[in-house]
Amino acid sequence: MPSLSDLGQLPKRLVLGRPVRSDRAGESLLPKRLALPIFASDPLSSVAYATQEILIVLTLAGTAFLYLAPWLAVAVVLLLVTVVLSYRQVVHAYPSGGGDYEVAMKNHGQFAGLTVASALLVDYVLTVAVSVSAGTDNIISAFPALNDNRVFIAIGLVALLAAANLRGVRESGRAFAVPTYLFIAGIMIMIVTGFIRDFVTGNTVIAESASYTVVPEEGYGQLAGLALIFFALRAFASGCTALTGVEAIANGVPAFKPPKSKNAATTLALMGGLAATMFAGVTALALLADVKYTEVTCDLQGFAGNCETDPQRTVIAQLAAATFGGDTSFGFFYIQAATALILVLAANTAFNGFPLLGSVLAQDRFLPRQLHTRGDKLVYSNGILLLSGFAILLIVAFQADVTRLIQLYIIGVFTSFSIGQWGMVRHWKRELASERDPQVRRRMRRSQVINTVGGSLTTAVLVVVVLTKFTRGAWLVLVAMPLIFLLMKAINRHYSNVAEQLIPDTDARMLPSKVHAIVLVSKVHKPTLRALAFARATRPDHLTALTVNVDDAETRALQTDWERYDLPVPLTVLDSPYREITRPVVEYVKDVRRASPREIVVVFVPQYVVGHWWENVLHNQSALRLRARLQFQPGVMITTVPWQLESSVGRGDGDGPGAVPGALRRGFTGDPDDATPYG
Repeated sequence: MPSLSDLGQLPKRLVLGRPVRSDRAGESLLPKRLALPIFASDPLSSVAYATQEILIVLTLAGTAFLYLAPWLAVAVVLLLVTVVLSYRQVVHAYPSGGGDYEVAMKNHGQFAGLTVASALLVDYVLTVAVSVSAGTDNIISAFPALNDNRVFIAIGLVALLAAANLRGVRESGRAFAVPTYLFIAGIMIMIVTGFIRDFVTGNTVIAESASYTVVPEEGYGQLAGLALIFFALRAFASGCTALTGVEAIANGVPAFKPPKSKNAATTLALMGGLAATMFAGVTALALLADVKYTEVTCDLQGFAGNCETDPQRTVIAQLAAATFGGDTSFGFFYIQAATALILVLAANTAFNGFPLLGSVLAQDRFLPRQLHTRGDKLVYSNGILLLSGFAILLIVAFQADVTRLIQLYIIGVFTSFSIGQWGMVRHWKRELASERDPQVRRRMRRSQVINTVGGSLTTAVLVVVVLTKFTRGAWLVLVAMPLIFLLMKAINRHYSNVAEQLIPDTDARMLPSKVHAIVLVSKVHKPTLRALAFARATRPDHLTALTVNVDDAETRALQTDWERYDLPVPLTVLDSPYREITRPVVEYVKDVRRASPREIVVVFVPQYVVGHWWENVLHNQSALRLRARLQFQPGVMITTVPWQLESSVGRGDGDGPGAVPGALRRGFTGDPDDATPYG
């Protein structure tokens, strides 16, 4: 029959499954076929909204500047290829999983390293919020009636992702692999089908919004010169959301099967090729189908529905309907289901990257040590829970609105891109100074050139992103990053101060001059006698039985019982005219310490062990207050002497209530008298 403790673990086991032994950590390492959906679902899924974000900006000026879209898409693809090539150098040079943080820390120093870390932590939280919100959008595109439940759907999806990741890396990888590959297949089929219809059969793909006209926003009607350049750069910055999550593979190298660096680099190349192909294809098909998508629905003249309440269909939804024959076709629902799944699962990139980075930072003492601890399934459970909590806060604060959340996006990731790439340039410079093999030097030179180009491009994009998104909400990220930076510095300073204080002194192994034991007494009953016996067994130099007089009649009765039992320790009574217990005991202990500073004081506190939560309310309150005050006194140790009440029997290793082995030896014969200020 399962014990009560086993039943208490039942909900946890239903969510997480059986715990995994530490010596089976190697079994959780990932082959490439599982690593791709786990670490690359974010950049792969960005094709579902990167094109849409470009169109949102361009249609602010009506349809006059939609001709810029293909050129902007080409620029995004070139940048994506450059960044992927750059990160292939990172995974070979720094395979330990620190990614840009480790590169920055080792090549630029602590300031740059913590800047990268704060940027990535913010970006991972935003990845979850944006991806889940975008997935919710696609669910609503297929089922518009769910629009009012947007926030609840998004929160539920975050909780589901957290539960899946808490079950373990391999288990979440298997769960996420099928939807990722279904999405890739679906988008590729849609692109090929659309091109065949346009260029082979002549049956042109036309989106539902093709007949709409777009009303330009005020101030965007006539753009030229610098204004037009800034406008195009803003659209380009929005399209750069296609690059989010590229760094996750560099942070997750330790999770790959050996050879780790080679497998990670291969997965990076696969991810880059697939993401670039799908993004370019979706953008080209959207332009062929004449898709129109605006920031404000009412800017679409001819919109079928109430523009105040009805949502626009996403670009992917419009393309699927146009390509496969309407919004009731199997192809439409397949694409919507696969897109919604991949967008939700894209958050899984952050669920792997955030805990791994948190573990590295915790190991370096910049985050709480709890983030370095693996849970039952050999995953960093605390990091997963922390990420989920912050993502839910963002979703609630921004009402799961992708357009508002996207403005906060990619600043963090391009900050880490830029600092990391310039760190790699320094890394190769240092390596070249000591390398003499000409062939190896040529490889290093090639890698340095790649990282230099990558650093230049990502730095330029970072400047563009900050300038174009700052007033639209990105300032929140630029405020959050320094706050996280300062928090990490403070945590590191605390851990350093604690470590310094704990360094053994030269006389650390010297015995104290004397030990003064104090046993707190309320009544002459079994808990008191046990505490007194334990204190005597330690053979202290001085032993004091101490009680506080809060009631004259009770104190006289206690003194009478003390003499009647002929106890071998004199009873010391402290007067308390204001009926306090804690203050007189603390003052007495302080007096003992002042009289002999080198003397160690050990306070024995009898305490009941109860079996029900409500019994804690009825007992142990004085003991808790005493311990809370005494623990701040130097040279004072507190020893809790437990006394198990009947209700606690069977709560530990016993099988149930009643007598257990050793019951008579510990003096358990019935209900003890529990009227004690210390219990």
